[in-house]
Amino acid sequence: MIKRPLQLNFRSIAPAGLPAGASSRAVRKTLALRPSAGNLTLAVLAVVVSVPGFAEHKIAPDLARATESVDVIVQFHSTPSAEHLGRLAARGHVKRVFEHVRAVHMSLPSNQVQALEADPSVAYVSPDRPVAALYNNGNGFGPPDVVGSTVNANMAWRWGLDGSGVGVAVIDSGITQKDDLMNYNNSASRVVYSQSFVPGQDPSDLFGHGTHVAGIAGGNGADSNGIGAVQTFQGIAPNINIVDLKVLDQNGSGMASWVIAAINQAIALKNTYNIRVINLSLGQPVYESYTLDPLCQAVEQAWAAGIVVVTAAGNYGRDTSQGTNGYATITSPGNDPYVITVGATDMHNSRNRNDDTIASYSSKGPSAIDHVVKPDLVAPGNNIISLLASTTCTLVTTYPSTQIPVSSYQWSWGHGSWGQQQMSTNYFMLSGTSMATPVVSGAAALLLQAYPSLTPDQIKARLMKTASKSLPRYSTDVESWFSRSYGIQGDIFTVGAGYLDIAAALSNNDLATLPAVSPVASYDPSTGFVTISRSDLWSNSATFIDSVVWGTAVFTGSSNGFSVVWGDSVVWGNSMSNGFSVVWGDSINFSAMQAASPADSDN
Repeated sequence: MIKRPLQLNFRSIAPAGLPAGASSRAVRKTLALRPSAGNLTLAVLAVVVSVPGFAEHKIAPDLARATESVDVIVQFHSTPSAEHLGRLAARGHVKRVFEHVRAVHMSLPSNQVQALEADPSVAYVSPDRPVAALYNNGNGFGPPDVVGSTVNANMAWRWGLDGSGVGVAVIDSGITQKDDLMNYNNSASRVVYSQSFVPGQDPSDLFGHGTHVAGIAGGNGADSNGIGAVQTFQGIAPNINIVDLKVLDQNGSGMASWVIAAINQAIALKNTYNIRVINLSLGQPVYESYTLDPLCQAVEQAWAAGIVVVTAAGNYGRDTSQGTNGYATITSPGNDPYVITVGATDMHNSRNRNDDTIASYSSKGPSAIDHVVKPDLVAPGNNIISLLASTTCTLVTTYPSTQIPVSSYQWSWGHGSWGQQQMSTNYFMLSGTSMATPVVSGAAALLLQAYPSLTPDQIKARLMKTASKSLPRYSTDVESWFSRSYGIQGDIFTVGAGYLDIAAALSNNDLATLPAVSPVASYDPSTGFVTISRSDLWSNSATFIDSVVWGTAVFTGSSNGFSVVWGDSVVWGNSMSNGFSVVWGDSINFSAMQAASPADSDN
């Protein structure tokens, strides 16, 4: 008789109702052979929950390199008690307690790190790693801002929806007050709360990224409207309330502990400012499973608290250093299966979405280590015009070509071809999945205004199901500065469930009754096929069946009930190639991506 279950390499997603400690809700189905009527039959023996702390080791591998005092994030199985905190304080300095995400930020001598592994209350210890904004610098004066028309937000505006009453927390480089962030009668700012988690800095935006992001989600276009207006740069939900939580400094850099502190504060302020959405246009490389990653665990706690978390996929779709053609480059916390992870499209200067393609820099799935199918959907991110914090912010002084002329949106004597060109002090242009993310955050706010009772899972499922499946299966993106050409395959790991369509989402009445966790990809070496291990929502609900959510174009057959992913492993090489081992191995080397500037030029 076989006493120990046979562990199979199959991942699924558990339904709701798991134990309180199971924050990640990932499960591994355990199968065992049992004697039955004289024969051995395969039967499901148990479902074992995989949660932080069930890892073979509790100490992150990159923490072993520390030689002196080190800053760490310590995660617990449950909210740490005074006794737990007292034990930690005896080993080092506890800097911050994140009561809503069951973790603390502390510094301690490196020789004390390993001792934490023996503490039964500790789930996982990782370094306080750097995070960065996920933008690309624009080049040239670019096209008009046509985002609202492209994603059908203009239909929502006609229906009287503008995000009123919904709070959106922008966790970024801060927000500088602009006219476009005032209410409609200009009597009060819609930035209702501001706090900086960057030591020694106030919440204002020295970098320029956060203000731009806030404008995409909720600018009302005040400074591009009125007499002489040629076009108006209005955000997706132009009357939302904005909570400014600054975590990036003047260089667009921050630390994971700052981001976790901001997420913790957003949860704490949820009821005060009706925070229903968190926008995270930032990220870091994937170092471990999302079930252990402290950023991922923090966003899951926000999700569980009823806040929709929207995060950027990353800008590494052009990375070929690992032989993956940009696959497996999703950044954290975009690799978490709960959050809405957003890739970027290029509108090609047109209001007609039929000519839109995927931006070549947009990161592709599956996620490293866990192989989660990401991104979840895509939205416009290339050459997006939005709010300029100031002409002295780092982005403009470093990349002056991101500025746009006043004549591009407002005609007056002395502007444009009739006089000296005057550059705008209110708007500029950036590209990246950072820009696509607030488009989806704004869409979520419009849905929540229309249907306040929707849960984060219902928002995600509806946005994914109603996303347009019309993006081309193959396209070419030419980077203008150096005329580099990139071939793009529009598969499930590139476009996700498709192109954001706000009008379609608002017109849909389907309600998900199960968690809308992103599925997991699996590779079968015997067939060479990649298949999808789906959660109950995508496999058992006719309303949200996978062929409806992702479209039939991304599947080319079936095997034992699992759809074969279109494209399979040809995009990252065969089993003998380096790219194959990177995508389907247990880890990924991000050294090349970390060395690359997030501001690589785009078209």
